[in-house]
Amino acid sequence: MNSPMKLLDVIALIEDLPDLRLYRGQVGTIVEVYEPGVFEVEFSDTQGRTYALETLKQKQLMALYHQPIAEIVPL
Repeated sequence: MNSPMKLLDVIALIEDLPDLRLYRGQVGTIVEVYEPGVFEVEFSDTQGRTYALETLKQKQLMALYHQPIAEIVPL
């Protein structure tokens, strides 16, 4: 699925970023779109406390979906 990521999309990291203390599989939310393919992503714990806020590129992220893809984008 190659639809563009947008504000408030839930994402997961697809690569380790040890300098930022972020690792593949961590889940965040896009909170700002700076330009196509560049996003501010907020990472929060299960209590809603932000533990990281980083500018990341789309190639570092994977969009997560909570429903069948066909319901989001018709085939």
